[in-house]
Amino acid sequence: MSPSFKQLRYFVEIVDAGSFSLAAERLFIAQSALSRQIKEMEGMLQVALLVRKPRHVETTPAGRAFLEAARRILAELTEASAQARQVERGEQGTVRLLHSSSVPLTPACTAVLRAYQAKRPGIRFEISQASSEQQAMEIEEGRADLGLAREPLLRRLPGVEVDPLYEERLVLAVSSAHPLAHEESVALDRLREEPFVSLPHPDRGGLSHRVAQCCLERGFYPRAAAAISRKLSQLALVEAGFGVALVPASLGRLAPPGVRCVPLADAGCDTRCDTRVLLLSRRDAAPAAAALAQCLRVALSPR
Repeated sequence: MSPSFKQLRYFVEIVDAGSFSLAAERLFIAQSALSRQIKEMEGMLQVALLVRKPRHVETTPAGRAFLEAARRILAELTEASAQARQVERGEQGTVRLLHSSSVPLTPACTAVLRAYQAKRPGIRFEISQASSEQQAMEIEEGRADLGLAREPLLRRLPGVEVDPLYEERLVLAVSSAHPLAHEESVALDRLREEPFVSLPHPDRGGLSHRVAQCCLERGFYPRAAAAISRKLSQLALVEAGFGVALVPASLGRLAPPGVRCVPLADAGCDTRCDTRVLLLSRRDAAPAAAALAQCLRVALSPR
């Protein structure tokens, strides 16, 4: 057995007070009960910690060594208790945020993170990329707290809450040498014969599925280019001339110099070529993650 927190506190209080009687007064307990606790602890340790003198109490050599350790343990326990309370209030801890490669951290998003952290300096962020489906699984299994994904999400998991955040227009990304590069806008049905560098994956939702939906609404399915990617690298393939891509406007702003982004023309179409960003969170989210999720909803959702 090991000494209890109460016994350590009693021992330190006796040393600080210099006597059992004064320590008992400060602790609001009977002197006999205090003496019993110290005797029990000394028996447990099998060493004498204190020597009673006529007017005061002194520590033995073993007691002096034990005192230093006892103070450290009490301080660490006090700090751990304070940290636990801060975590419970959402004032300290780590929030693990995932985002799809097609959902770049825009200035609006990072402004939310900065404002949130400024009010809660004890919070740290761990941010990494993952596909929409992987985000949902990581959050469901407790390895992540929040996710920023592109619709559609193919599978809904019971422990994951899904909230729409905002919509973006899709734009056409083409090589600057492509004949469409200098058009003011391009109708989607003009891309029927163009090779697309990104196609849907049967087990993953997100941007490529939304692009395919838009194309199907115009009566065709995207043709596969000789090289395809569902990641940010698709823009490099566009620049190299492998084909074209439909990307959100925020992603288009990250395009390399050899890529031009052209608006899509919706004239005569029943639906817009847009894409929606989703916020994924645990239904039983910790206070810090729940507070950040609410900040993102308020700041990024349309009024």
